[in-house]
Amino acid sequence: MSRIGYKPITVPKGVKIAVQGNTVNVEGPKGKLSEQLATSLVTIAINGEEIAVDRANDEKQTKAFHGLYRNLINNMVIGVTEGFKKTLVINGVGFKAEVQGPILVLSLGYSSDVYVGIPAGLSVTTEANNQKVVVSGIDKQLVGQFASEIRGLRKPEPYKGKGVRYETETIRKKVGKTGVK
Repeated sequence: MSRIGYKPITVPKGVKIAVQGNTVNVEGPKGKLSEQLATSLVTIAINGEEIAVDRANDEKQTKAFHGLYRNLINNMVIGVTEGFKKTLVINGVGFKAEVQGPILVLSLGYSSDVYVGIPAGLSVTTEANNQKVVVSGIDKQLVGQFASEIRGLRKPEPYKGKGVRYETETIRKKVGKTGVK
């Protein structure tokens, strides 16, 4: 049984939190985030520099909401103070990425380049001879979703490892054909 929901959230200096009905607003040095609570089974109490999330009863669905909303609020606090970042690595001959204004241009071995619009609230940069793409922003869900969409354009293949992968991801390579005659 998880006890994440009981852990209080510490609020760093410079972060303002406001609860209005079922809406939680978090404002910090990097920006402003808002989350709408979908249920009244969970209540949020601000006690000085800590936030406590309490639940109404011990039913299974209520326990699930308890841990979920505690982590969503914690991610909002981390996002407005530190931000989130995902790094993607591009492997392959001629594969590269380039940022052109609000568009990410990817050369992934297809007959033409792939153009991807960068969502508002995210910043995308390229590093290491256009072989690394760094997606950063204050919304953890938005950063992860956009990084996943980029990876989905050319997933790494298991024989040579060509494609787009996360920096922390390891690809298990398969042995190719033996070519015995």
